[in-house]
Amino acid sequence: MEVELSGLEDKVMQLAALCRELRAENRVLRQDLLLAQQEQQHLTHKLAGTKEKVAAILAKLPEDVL
Repeated sequence: MEVELSGLEDKVMQLAALCRELRAENRVLRQDLLLAQQEQQHLTHKLAGTKEKVAAILAKLPEDVL
């Protein structure tokens, strides 16, 4: 009985350690995701601005150039 309880205690300790590691990894992944989402938003706005500039340039070109 003592050996079984000791083995169970070891497994619980391993499980607790694994949970701590996974929580830490999850925190890092959430931060990485937030940064990636912010970068995507920035690039989306930049692309929209570029599309507007290109459309404005195309609108100024004479018809026979297109």
